[in-house]
Amino acid sequence: MNKLIHVGFGNIVNTEKIIAIVSPDAAPVKRLVQKAKETGMAIDATQGRKTKSVLVMENGQVVLSALLPETIAGRAQEGMAPEEKEDDGKE
Repeated sequence: MNKLIHVGFGNIVNTEKIIAIVSPDAAPVKRLVQKAKETGMAIDATQGRKTKSVLVMENGQVVLSALLPETIAGRAQEGMAPEEKEDDGKE
């Protein structure tokens, strides 16, 4: 079953389709977002707020969110089985 996460303001994303969750501050990410907007591949889920994270999806679309990348990553990992989570070195 697909796991869905809330990315802010009532917007939901399928976690199985996410490739990366990145901060929008770096120049390459800004270029990626600009190109996605120009080609119609950007989904703006910020509701007019400042973009704090960019989700890169399998199909090349980018989702802009007003939540921090750490917040979204935490939500994505909440529903995972323990063996699916990244090993944090604690035993």
